[in-house]
Amino acid sequence: MTTFKSLKLTKPILRALENNGYNQPTPVQEQAIPQILAGRDIFGSARTGTGKTAAFALPLIQLLSSKQRFSKHPRALVLAPTRELAQQISDSFRTYGQQARLRQVVIYGGVSQQAQVVSLRKGCDILVATPGRLLDLINQKYISLHSVEHLVLDEADRMLDMGFIRDIQRICAYLPSERQSLLFSATLSPDIKKLAATMLTQPVSIEIEPDISLDTYTREQVFFIDKASKVKLLGHLIREEQIERSLVFTRTRRGADRLVKALARQGIMAQAIHGDKSQSQRLRALKQFKTNQLSMLIATDIASRGIDVQSLSHVINYDIPEQTETYTHRIGRTARAGQDGTAYSFCSPDERNYLTDIQKFRGESIPVAEHPFTLKARPGGEIPLNGKTGKRRRMRRYN
Repeated sequence: MTTFKSLKLTKPILRALENNGYNQPTPVQEQAIPQILAGRDIFGSARTGTGKTAAFALPLIQLLSSKQRFSKHPRALVLAPTRELAQQISDSFRTYGQQARLRQVVIYGGVSQQAQVVSLRKGCDILVATPGRLLDLINQKYISLHSVEHLVLDEADRMLDMGFIRDIQRICAYLPSERQSLLFSATLSPDIKKLAATMLTQPVSIEIEPDISLDTYTREQVFFIDKASKVKLLGHLIREEQIERSLVFTRTRRGADRLVKALARQGIMAQAIHGDKSQSQRLRALKQFKTNQLSMLIATDIASRGIDVQSLSHVINYDIPEQTETYTHRIGRTARAGQDGTAYSFCSPDERNYLTDIQKFRGESIPVAEHPFTLKARPGGEIPLNGKTGKRRRMRRYN
């Protein structure tokens, strides 16, 4: 059996792992750590929940500690798509590096840059950043990347989805050509492969699925429902099943805010987390959710990156995602750490094509659930797309 010790991690790191209850490496850690310690570039496909952050943080802490020297400029740069994920990565470096004398700074937008600039002036070994704020501070001459020896792109697919490709290219232009580069993505689209080809040198490819050794099970069900009745169905499920902890996904920021207000009218308290919220609002809502002060968090996909919550019983797709891979990423937030979970999806007639694409992508159908608000099917199983009556309405079968 592989242990962290057998991966040739140093005693200070092993003590930090032991102090935090980490006993055995996950598959991505087992494969990535030796290669990173050997100085190889990595092209990794690993979803949330596979232990990816530790897979790059542990060896980077060791490499930086082995050649410790004072520098006001970062020697390791980690890029993340969102503020929440950047903060989570920073917290992980702090946890794993308890015994190391390394300085780190995390920077992201949505807050005043003053405190970040003060921290940068003191110098740092590890810089965790979102692309936009990093470029702002580079342009203001507060950061130089000429000393970077290790580059990490985490959640690279989400960065491309958010339109950060040009920012990433600009950042790479400031970096030394001689460096170690690590790219991690939940999906391996053609655009990701193209980006990897321009950034990585003879990389080691690592592809990890979520750990199935924990024997967890996700119960999936789809509810066919009129769009106007979705909020009633959500309230019904919360009450009938006594759901105590749920992460609800909407397609838009406005939709998330509207849902919070609609649930409040039913006496159900929830908070929304998305890009229009201030950083303090997002962090406060996330903290309340993680500490069980808040039972429901409503999120858009972009804002949800970096949300890693233990004992999450339910993921609810209030809106069906347009991208097939997003569905897998969403439901992967539940059924973790040895606990089963439930994933519900609300499908209105105009979302049927998205559901079909998801089922084709997965190679299996999602069981259909009955509920009090089920769409009424006409003879032959036909359901009107717009929910209206009349001779000329368009029809689609739910087969």
